[in-house]
Amino acid sequence: MTQDSFSLTVAIPTYNGAQRLPEVLEALRHQSHRSNIDWDIVVIDNNSTDTTHQVIQAYQSNWEKHYPLTYYFEPKQGPAFARQRAIKEAKGLYIAFLDDDNIPAKNWISSIYEFSQNYPQVGAFGGQIHGEYEVKPPENFKQIAAFLAIGEHGNQPFRFDPDNLILPPTAGLVVKKQAWQEAVPKTPQLVGSQRNFLARGDDYELLLYLHKQGWEIWYNPQMHINHKIPAFRLERNYLLSLARACGLATCQLRMINAKTIDKPVIFVRTILGNLRRIIKQRLKYGEMLKSELIPAVEMEFYRGSMMSVLVWLNNVWNAKFGSVEKSEDQ
Repeated sequence: MTQDSFSLTVAIPTYNGAQRLPEVLEALRHQSHRSNIDWDIVVIDNNSTDTTHQVIQAYQSNWEKHYPLTYYFEPKQGPAFARQRAIKEAKGLYIAFLDDDNIPAKNWISSIYEFSQNYPQVGAFGGQIHGEYEVKPPENFKQIAAFLAIGEHGNQPFRFDPDNLILPPTAGLVVKKQAWQEAVPKTPQLVGSQRNFLARGDDYELLLYLHKQGWEIWYNPQMHINHKIPAFRLERNYLLSLARACGLATCQLRMINAKTIDKPVIFVRTILGNLRRIIKQRLKYGEMLKSELIPAVEMEFYRGSMMSVLVWLNNVWNAKFGSVEKSEDQ
């Protein structure tokens, strides 16, 4: 791939991000990239009720022309729908996703370009995500930091392992537009929400579709972003709800690339494997689960994972019979 064939759209899905977006945009404005890299920025307003649109308009009034800043409103609530809209509007051959609380390092754009040149076969790649906490996190928080899309995997590039759900989050993820368009369905099976939790697996879902179509997913250690974590996201109830929601997606995610003959085995293993983990956790920590945050969050993830078979069964039922019931009602 030559530089002439490289182009990048930085996509920022946001919900009520008026207070957070300026720091992200300032970080992008001061990128130390090569001047002839072709890139632009799109902000996807995911049905915000604050002054997000006005904030973007203010930035657009004095924005540099060689990397345009554009705004789109997406009324369908949920990150998965916002990302789909970003793909639709993106002009770049690559799309780099930033959440509105992700602050990219100064060399973020150039590190994306360099990796794309060295690994042109890759369909998606993520980088290092460092937590920037409003309050000090609890002791041993690194054990559960991945639930907050924080990941530091060392200084060597490697290929992720989708078959074992070892994947990067969409925060800071770079995707080849061709790969997305070939692999990812327009209607996701798992739809996350910014305002409540049900099953939170839409980050991994899109990557599993890429893997299913043969695209490689890699880790780029030169890409760095800081993920700003407000105090409420370290509260016990929030973390327990988040862990449960992530767990509830487990079975559905494992079924995406499974052969039909393997699905009963995955179903049973999901129940028994997590039941074993729950028993071990209970025996190890006992009453401490009521006071110790880290093991309690792990336990909630195991419970959610065991119950995820019901989420999968519900989705299978709706896929087969939901459309029939709707047509009869009409």
